[in-house]
Amino acid sequence: MKFAPLMKGLWALLLSLVLMLPAGSFPRVPHEKELTLVWSDEFDGDCLDTAKWRGHYTAAEATVRRGSYWSTEMAAVKDGMLHIQTQYLPEGLNGNGKPGWYTCGIDTNGLYEQTFGYFEVRCILPKGCGMWSAFWMLSNTMGQVGNGGEDGAEIDIFESPFYGERFSRRVSSNIHIDGYGADLKSSHVCESYLLLNDPYENFNTYGLEWNETEYIFYVNGVEMGRSSFGGTAKVPEYLILSVEVGGENAVPGDSWAGKALAQDDAPTDFVIDYVRAYQYNAAQ
Repeated sequence: MKFAPLMKGLWALLLSLVLMLPAGSFPRVPHEKELTLVWSDEFDGDCLDTAKWRGHYTAAEATVRRGSYWSTEMAAVKDGMLHIQTQYLPEGLNGNGKPGWYTCGIDTNGLYEQTFGYFEVRCILPKGCGMWSAFWMLSNTMGQVGNGGEDGAEIDIFESPFYGERFSRRVSSNIHIDGYGADLKSSHVCESYLLLNDPYENFNTYGLEWNETEYIFYVNGVEMGRSSFGGTAKVPEYLILSVEVGGENAVPGDSWAGKALAQDDAPTDFVIDYVRAYQYNAAQ
């Protein structure tokens, strides 16, 4: 018996068993009566709302980010959705003479930050080997060393570097603390497979419940994993949406997200329907 067909059959059986479970079999996000919506962007306008978002380590000009350039010009709002585009521009952005891949990251740093609560995005992930999209949180004090994650963490609510792999329809949730140097410590919390409805073609929701004792990660309202790695952050954190291309110095290269993008590849947009932040109605 060949291994691949066997694994495919086992995977299908496991999926069918999971889908047969009653709805109450999985822990779900806090009930809406326990939460109050305090911040959101529904992307109902015709351009990025600069009162809510700024470029993540970038502006309209081209800024090197791994194997591409980042520019907020690659974030477009249309038809009630945010589109973070990834395109190869042979003449560079607006003819700036820097040919290469262009995409972007945006964040709410200095515009909106929150401590504890529930945070959610509804989106379609971009197709393209060698690129990954993410919804994550970060604190400006994450680089402080000595208090674990209590003085700030990088909380990856989801990352999507798996396009083109055997099990590509999955996302990863991770936590990083103590800066990005020699003291960096990381924890892989979970990967989510079964409850995703083809994330490259359909909308799914990805959420984080963050309280004083733990982080709880959700896909489509169902708990996927939880962690108290490093002690949860006790400081405000801001929200980030981003797409990255593997490589360095604006030159694409094979990376954690797979084989490098080629000039004639045609990746799709990272399409975001909404981003929402909720606070607890009472102390948890």
